[in-house]
Amino acid sequence: MNRRALLQSIPALALLNAGALAQPIGDVVYELRMYTAYPGKLNDLLTRFRFHTVDLFARHGMRSVAYWTVLDPIGNEPSLVYILAHASRAAASVSWKSFEADPEWQKVRTASEANGKLVSNIQSLFLQPTDFSPILKA
Repeated sequence: MNRRALLQSIPALALLNAGALAQPIGDVVYELRMYTAYPGKLNDLLTRFRFHTVDLFARHGMRSVAYWTVLDPIGNEPSLVYILAHASRAAASVSWKSFEADPEWQKVRTASEANGKLVSNIQSLFLQPTDFSPILKA
C-alpha cells in the first residue's frame, strides 16, 4: 500500500478527535507520521509510545491527535500511523529538535532498543487544512 492508498483508506473524520474540531484553523499544521516496525517489534514500539513517547510529545509542545495500527500491512509498509498537531511548521521544528535532545527520550529509546531497533522506516507529511475542510468548520 502506498502513501496515497493509505491516506485514502483513513476516513476523514477519524483523522481528528473531538477536541481537534474546536481548534482554530490559523497556522495550525498537522503532521502525519507513518512508522514501519521491524518484524516482531510492533508491540515493543506500541509499548514505548503508550508509556513514554506520547507524554514526551506533549512535554515538547506536540499535540497528539490520534494513533492507529495498520490492520493488514503488506511487506515493508507502515504499521503505526499517527497525527500530531503543531502551532505552526516552525513550532514543529522546534518541538522535534527539543524532543530528540531530551535526555529522557534518549534513555527510553536506548532501553527500548536493547534487543535491536524497532523501526525500519519513518515517513512524515505535513498537512494544512483547506479553507473548505468540513472537519475544522464543525
